[in-house]
Amino acid sequence: MTYTNFTAPSVSAPTISSASMLVELSISVWTGRKKDKRASDDVVSSNYADAGVASVNKKLLGDCNELVAIQKFAANVRTGHYAMTMPWSDSGLRLLPTAKYFKYQQQITALQTEFFQLVQTFLDAYDWEVMRAQTKLGNLFVRDEYPTIDSLREKFGFRINYIPLPDAGDWRVDMENETKSALQTQYTQFYQEQMQTAMRDVWERLHEQVARFIKQLDVDVEGKKGKIFQSTIDHVRSLTDMLGMANFTNDPNLSLAEARLRSALRDVSQSDLKNNDDIREETKLAMQQAIAALPSLG
Repeated sequence: MTYTNFTAPSVSAPTISSASMLVELSISVWTGRKKDKRASDDVVSSNYADAGVASVNKKLLGDCNELVAIQKFAANVRTGHYAMTMPWSDSGLRLLPTAKYFKYQQQITALQTEFFQLVQTFLDAYDWEVMRAQTKLGNLFVRDEYPTIDSLREKFGFRINYIPLPDAGDWRVDMENETKSALQTQYTQFYQEQMQTAMRDVWERLHEQVARFIKQLDVDVEGKKGKIFQSTIDHVRSLTDMLGMANFTNDPNLSLAEARLRSALRDVSQSDLKNNDDIREETKLAMQQAIAALPSLG
């Protein structure tokens, strides 16, 4: 969902830097895939096609459960990382509100430990999986394509870096005043643009989840109720927290929307919403009012 008329509030760069930090998450996982040039040539030749129009990529271990578990886990970690942070730059840096640091750090380090436990489980099974692969791949099996356990271990990584967010006026290089002033102006503009992107991301995600939640609370003319998912409630609560932490300018409209969202979900459970029609209707009305209070969603 995209809101083309979005206008973020003006933001003071020093305020941002004191209330946020940058975080970089890097996860590397061995793909277990390799192009087979001979098989690719055979496919092209047998179909009388031009060279290079077809490519055969093989799974070196077939469907190895231990490797698949790592790949799925890494994807889920990235999804959680994106949910707890806001976009900042194309290089992969994400904006993390300082108030969310301890919760983020606790969760991400636990996931890091679990990741390397899964890696070790895979490495323990690796030699056996290579033996099984010979049967699975038949003539596609080439023993030299399989790395040693030591070199394979290095293909898995899970790194977290925290970087202070510098002030727009923080220039430590000796330069001409005119150049320094121009760079400060350019960097301040960069701050403004990146904060607009970050806030747009939070507001769009929140708006999407609230709209989904309202739809789940619907009851049609025949009395059929929408199915309510706990995951949607959790997402709305999490994004409400993010909205409050990202309100760097103490915008009263944002504060009002946050307060209404918190009030609408206070002490409300999935069971209450499923079994009590009055609570269901009250919550739906409150959520509609809260989302209407969100500014500049276009």
